[in-house]
Amino acid sequence: MKLKMKNKIGITKKLFILTSIVFAIFIGGSLIVQSLFFEQFYISRKKKELSANAEKFKYRYNKVQNKEDINDLIEEYEDTYNIGIIVVDKSNNFKLISKPSKHSYENIKIRQLSSFVTDWTANKNNLDYIKKNIRSISLVPGGGQGSPGNIIEVLSNEKNDEIIFCVTSLQPVSEAVSVIEGFYIYFCIGAVIFIILLSFAYSNMIAKPLIRINKVSKKMAKLDFSEKCVVTSQDEIGSVATSLNFLSENLNNALESLKNANQKLEKDIEKERELERMRKDFIAGVSHELKTPITLIDGYAVGLKDNIFEEKDKDYYIDIIIDEAKKMGNLVSDMLELSYTESGNLKLMQEYFNLTELISLILKKYETIIEEKQVKLEVNLLESVMVYADWGRMEQVITNFINNALRHVNKDGTISVNMIYEGEDVTTEIANTDSSIPEEELSKIWDKFYKIDKSRNRKLGGTGIGLAITKNILKLHGYSFGVKNTIKGVKFYFNVPKHID
Repeated sequence: MKLKMKNKIGITKKLFILTSIVFAIFIGGSLIVQSLFFEQFYISRKKKELSANAEKFKYRYNKVQNKEDINDLIEEYEDTYNIGIIVVDKSNNFKLISKPSKHSYENIKIRQLSSFVTDWTANKNNLDYIKKNIRSISLVPGGGQGSPGNIIEVLSNEKNDEIIFCVTSLQPVSEAVSVIEGFYIYFCIGAVIFIILLSFAYSNMIAKPLIRINKVSKKMAKLDFSEKCVVTSQDEIGSVATSLNFLSENLNNALESLKNANQKLEKDIEKERELERMRKDFIAGVSHELKTPITLIDGYAVGLKDNIFEEKDKDYYIDIIIDEAKKMGNLVSDMLELSYTESGNLKLMQEYFNLTELISLILKKYETIIEEKQVKLEVNLLESVMVYADWGRMEQVITNFINNALRHVNKDGTISVNMIYEGEDVTTEIANTDSSIPEEELSKIWDKFYKIDKSRNRKLGGTGIGLAITKNILKLHGYSFGVKNTIKGVKFYFNVPKHID
């Protein structure tokens, strides 16, 4: 790995260099721009002003009727805008001309304009060009003999078949530019002195406090919180120093708290590991216990096959016992594979089937148990609800809900199984009458190994994982589900997309 070279230049020197560069760029740029473009800018602006005033004069001139008003108009432009005006008719004769004032400079300007007009109109090409050109043209013929130059605006007056010449003096700016360039030398000397003073101010106001803050932060990086910043100002640097002190104290407290939390966490992790081991042992034990009744059921099934029982019910009970034996074996496998269902590794064997038919078959198997339990069964199913799902897993879901209802229904109570339309879904509800579940327990009953009342006598048993398996199966199908307290007891439900056959 390549190491970067450390920058040894201090912040005071950096600020001095940066400020010097900024001043140098500003002064140098101003000088260059002024030298190269100021005079062109000045001339361009004078041309625009003269062109606008000439057009304005032309407009007003064409509105005036008598000669006296025309003279007043020309005099106005001479006095107000410093513009001399000559109007030439179609025969190239001077029709109107500004009167020279008492100033010799103005006399020179008018004479130069008269001379220029005489020479310019003598050229037939110039006359043809200005008459064909809609817009006016600007000319800078220059002064001569040390006099300042002029700008002349030439425009055609189509209304009277005339040509209007307007002139304004172009004051020399080169001398002023030269003076300003000389002034910049003194300005640069003053800027250098100002930069030096500014650097000392930077050092006392910024650099020294930052160096002290940097020293404390380096110690903090090494987890040494013994030193604090000395706060001497109320500005941003003082605020940073205060925040750094506050951070140092909080980090010190946080590290102490973290050490204590780590110790407690290690204990909690060990407890969680022990609890997980207990849960695994529980699953293994339940699985072992279930294998015994499976063996017995299988034995009875064999007895039935040997014609021990009455002939009329023989085949029916044989099918039920064998089927239940297989389901109990599947239940053992489901308990062992609970972790797989939670991780989504359980594979569904989906097909189209009638959910109403599945529920009816399951309820028929529970008729004897319900009668022995002395419980009333209310069934309200839709005629035909087709679903695309795993028959065996959905049978497991409904069986778990019914078993849960049988375990919790009160004596002489009621278990109801309903199917209803709700928007785009069909909701299957399995409810039982009994006391409600505490609201704080509702979200926990889907957790594996969780039991609301572990002391309750349950004839059909209950390992505490049935609802957890049910939850995972419904999630894999993408079906919504839940549990609600009702006025008379508790209701479990799940929703499937509506598809009526």
